[in-house]
Order: sequence, then C-alpha cells, then structure tokens
Amino acid sequence: MAGQNYAREEKVPAIKLSAVQYAVLAMFIVLLFGFWRLQIVHNDTYSSLAERNRIRTIPILAPRGKILDRNGVIIVDNYPSFSALLLREQGKELEEKIPRIAAGLHIPELEIRDRLRHFSARPKYEPIVIKQDITPDDLAFIESNKNELPELETIMVHRRLYPRDGFAAHLIGYVGEVSEDDLNRSQYELYKQGDIVGKSGVEQTYNDILIGVDGERRAIVDNRGKEVGRLSKTNAEPGKPLKLTIDVDLQIAAEEAMGDKVGGLVAMDPRNGEILAMVSRPIFDPNHFAVRITRDEWSHLVNDPSHPLMNKAIQAQLAPGSIFKIIMSVAGEEEGITQNMNVNCGGGGTFYGRYFKCWIAAKHSSHGAVNLHKAIEQSCDVFFYTLGERLGIGKIAQYAQKFGLGQKTGIDLPQEVSGIMPSEEWKIRNYKQKWYAGETISVSIGQGAVTTTPIQLARAIGAIASGGKLVRPHVAFPEEMPPQLKLAQQKMTDPEPIKIDPSNWEAITDAMADVTNPGGTAAASHLPGIDFAGKTGSAQVISNDLMAKLGGKSKAGNQFKDNGWFVGVTPRRNPEIVIAALIEQGEHGTVAAEVVSKVIKAYVENKRKAGFKDTGMPPLKATAGLQKNYNVEVAAIWSQMNSSSDASQSHEELKAGRFKVTIPAKSKQKPKHKSSYPSLPAVPRMTTAILKAEGEE
Repeated sequence: MAGQNYAREEKVPAIKLSAVQYAVLAMFIVLLFGFWRLQIVHNDTYSSLAERNRIRTIPILAPRGKILDRNGVIIVDNYPSFSALLLREQGKELEEKIPRIAAGLHIPELEIRDRLRHFSARPKYEPIVIKQDITPDDLAFIESNKNELPELETIMVHRRLYPRDGFAAHLIGYVGEVSEDDLNRSQYELYKQGDIVGKSGVEQTYNDILIGVDGERRAIVDNRGKEVGRLSKTNAEPGKPLKLTIDVDLQIAAEEAMGDKVGGLVAMDPRNGEILAMVSRPIFDPNHFAVRITRDEWSHLVNDPSHPLMNKAIQAQLAPGSIFKIIMSVAGEEEGITQNMNVNCGGGGTFYGRYFKCWIAAKHSSHGAVNLHKAIEQSCDVFFYTLGERLGIGKIAQYAQKFGLGQKTGIDLPQEVSGIMPSEEWKIRNYKQKWYAGETISVSIGQGAVTTTPIQLARAIGAIASGGKLVRPHVAFPEEMPPQLKLAQQKMTDPEPIKIDPSNWEAITDAMADVTNPGGTAAASHLPGIDFAGKTGSAQVISNDLMAKLGGKSKAGNQFKDNGWFVGVTPRRNPEIVIAALIEQGEHGTVAAEVVSKVIKAYVENKRKAGFKDTGMPPLKATAGLQKNYNVEVAAIWSQMNSSSDASQSHEELKAGRFKVTIPAKSKQKPKHKSSYPSLPAVPRMTTAILKAEGEE
C-alpha cells in the first residue's frame, strides 16, 4: 500500500506536463523567430553594424577647383592643412575622455560638448571635426596617444587661399560649413551638415563646379577602436578650375582707384556683358572664413553699419542722380521733343506751382540758355525738369524700363537686387495712392523714388553708347557654367535691342564726351589722347526739408552727404568698356569721375602695351605700382611628421607648394573685423527715401 501511494504521489498531472511542453515549444518558436529576424529580415542592417564595429571609414576631402582670371592668372588656390577628427563610436568611454582631449588640443571642454550636441542627430559612425588648422603640438599629441585615445584622428583639408587685403572679395565670395538652416533649402539638399560649400559670390554660384568629389580610406579596427590594418582607399576628385571674365590687371587698377572710399565699382565690356572688374568697399578678408569663428564675431560683423559683406556693385540700391539724365535724353530725342528744345536756366524754375532750384544755384550762378548738348555737358537741372514735365512719368518709366532700370540684370552672382523705377501703377500697387505730377520733376533728375545699382547703370549707359544693344552681365564664361545655370540662362529671354535713331545717338554721345572736356562737370578727369565720355551724378539721401530741420549740411553729419556717381565709356560710341562708380557720401560726381578715369587710363595703357609689338603704337607711361606679385608659400611642416592617418598624404601630397597670386598693394583701409561667421544672412537693402527736392551735381 505504501509503495502504491508513493508512486501515485510522484505522478505528474498530464495538464502540467502539457503546459511545460507548450512553454518549451513557445520558447523555441521565439528563439527561431528571433533568429529569423536577425539572419533574414535584418541581415543587412546588423551586418552593416557589425562591419562598422570592425571597419572604420575616414573621408578624404576633395580640394576645391582653382579660380582664374581671363588670362589664366590664379586668383584663388588651396593650401594643405590638418584638422582633428573625433570618432564617436565609443559612447560612454568617449564621455570620460573629453577632459583629456580638450587639454591636449588646447580647446575648452564646453566647445567639444557643444560640437557633439550639434551633430547628435548624425549617425555615430560619422566623425566630426573638433579643431581645424591644428598646430604641430596638436598633431604630436594625437600621434603620441593613439593607443589611449583611438577616438582622435587627423584629416588633411585643402583650405582656400584667397589674395590678401580683400582683393575682389565680394566678387569671389567665401566658403563655409553647411548649417542646419541651410539643409532646409533646396540648393543644399545633396549635402550634409558640416560639408564645406560656397556661401557667397562666385564660390556660391559655381559651387557645383568647384566642389569636387570626396574620397575615403577604410581601415580595420579592434574592439577598442585602435586601427590594426588597412583595407582600401578611394582617391578624391578635385574640383574643376573656373575661369572668370575678370582681368586681374584691371581689377588691381580698380582696387587702387577706389582706395578707402566707401561704395562700389563695376567695369564691363558692353559688347558682350563680360565683367572685367568689380570692387566694393568696405572690404572683408575671405581668408578669415577658413577657420570657424565665434558667433559674437559674426554678429559684430553683420551689424556693422558700413555693411562690409554687401557687394555694393550689385546690391546698393540708391538714387542715381544726374546719371538718369542720359535716359531722359534718349526719351526726349526719340519722342522728338529735345531736338529744338531750348530752356533758360536762371538758377531754378517753377513747375506745378512749386519752385525747384538747379544745382548751380548753390554757387549763386545760372546756366543761361541751354539746349540738350549743354544740358548734358553741364548737367542743367532746369532743362530736365522741363523735359520731365513734357514727357510725363509714363514715358519716363517706359524708357527707363527698356534700359533695364528697376529690374535685375541677371548677372551670375547671388543676391542681386532690382532697384525701383516708379510709375503711376507702381505707386498704386505699393502705396494705394495716385501719382502726383510734381513727383515727376524729382524723377526727371534721378531723385524721388528712383533707385538703381551700379551694375544697372553700367548696363544701361553701355547700351546707349552702343546704339541700343543691351547685354546680360556675367563674371564667368558661358561654357564654364554648370548645366542647371546654363538652363536658367537659356530660359531668360535675351534683351531686345533698343531702337535709337543714329542722329540722336551721336548727339547724346557727343555731349557725354564733352562732360570730361573743359566746361563739363568732370573736366578734371579729362584724359588727353583718350576718347573718354561719361556722365556725373550727385544724389541726395534725405530731402532738403529734412536737411533744413537738421540744421543744414554743416550740422547734419557725414551720413547725410550726397552720394557721388559717374558712368564712363571709351570710346564714346560702340565702347569697349563701360565703368560705373558709386562713392557714398562723395558729395559730387567729380570724385567718382576721378576714380573711373584712373581705371579707364589703366585699361587703355594695358591695351597699348599689349599691342605695341604688332601695331608699333607707342605705349603711354605705365601707372606706378599697378601690379605687384607676391609669392605665397605653403610650408608643409607635416611632411616630416609620421602621421598614421595616411602615409601617402602626409609625405607626398603635403610637400611645399608655391604659386603666384596677383594682388594689389596693401590697402590703407583696415577691415573693422577680421572674421565673419560662415553663413551670409539677407543683406539689408540700401534704399533712398522718396524725395521731392532737387539734386546737386
């Protein structure tokens, strides 16, 4: 009985046995499902992760393409440099090593942590740059701590080397890192955060040509991240060189002529739209953008009231003053008004019940009897007040728009502005007010609501001197343009030639030639032996009424001085070159005329020197100090260091380089700030308040 009871007690119930069996089966099913997910469903993912634990990829950055002038002279090149990379795959171990890394590289811990937070959304296997342009001491620290700090790596970077003193800085532009904000724009959709791209000027427009294709080096690492072997290497493809239409010799002449004056200048071939020189003042140094700077420095720079980052040749929207009288002259001639028009200037005139002074009244004088030729030569306001009254705002706007005023020129540079050409429709659309006849009087001398840019005026006056041929300006040769830009240019309708009667054309250009002769408003800029024609302009920045409230010009301050303009051509008809210069607070167009005459003289001298052997034409005396060559040497100190990052790079690619960059003599003007943050914001527009007062020459 006892044995039977014992056997009965040891017997496991069938239901419990079934439950255990099902539990074991379920465990096997879960394990099989997990195995299936690991080996089949997510095989690629986990294989990739495992591969990354064993294989490290170090990028090889492609150098940007060189930028050359029209004759092949190097303007922008590259120089080799090293940056320190931080590999983030070690997780908690990396966090513990940050203080030691910061001390060894002489950078604040906070800066490294901020950098890690900044790139926290990026995959951990992507290295980040924590210090650029490292010193030999930094490199020695990294190399001597390879075993203890495998998270540190070096990479060779080809940094941009720009000419000194801001030479052609606004035209060339600068490069910088792609920011988080940039990634939200369509133009940066193919890039990732931290990539170096063009941020302004030619560097931005032609970034796709200049940028090149990065390579990579793959190495085997152990479980601590230490490199134990190498697998493969894909070389980088350098960016393509870009040839500009700029002439370095003429650019030097333009830079020297502008000196410390604030404003902008553009020289263009009106026959085909090629930009030969472009200057903007004040300057900035693009070299300072190569290494990251603080946000405070950037903020200081962009808040500078003189706008050093603004390219005033294409972005300064200001009243053109008496330059506009050439547009008025074409309208008057073509409408048959000015051929026999004679006006008596007694120092001013009454129009629509209000008395408007001529600029010469400030000298207690008058122009007397004035026809079109004398009106252009001596810039008589009364003549053009009268012409404006007869034409009306409709005809004035029609002719101005034909010559491209109030429109972008389509130049291949970013952030060009359009300016304003007012009309009745414009005022209703923008101010919901009707146009008053008295406003036409101010517009007729280039004041009031009219605003233009130097590039617009160069294009318009160049077209008039060329008999009506309007061209599209460009800084790179069409064959250099990337496909998307070529397509955009092709979609733009080519400007239609503007019909100008030959007799009218000759009358206007002959009068422009006398502007630079004795008796003209730019007589001091006369160039003996050179057919030099042009037009001066002086434009108010505030009205006479407001100036009077401020106590007159003597008390109002320099910021309210008139702006000086001059647009010049040579020769007077079918010119080879047109130059527009704006001098802010220059007061008189004669100052701008002196600048333009120096550039015209340099252009003609260079042409004569170049043609001396073939034509026998004697060259003029060369301008002193027109060109200086500086040898820019890159000291490859890294080549003698045993860098394990890439032996072929450290010993072959980092050999000393030497090239010549043609730049101007050192400018007396010093930039207020030596650097700027690598992301150009919207540039504030410089617009002139609507004026109802007369201009001054």
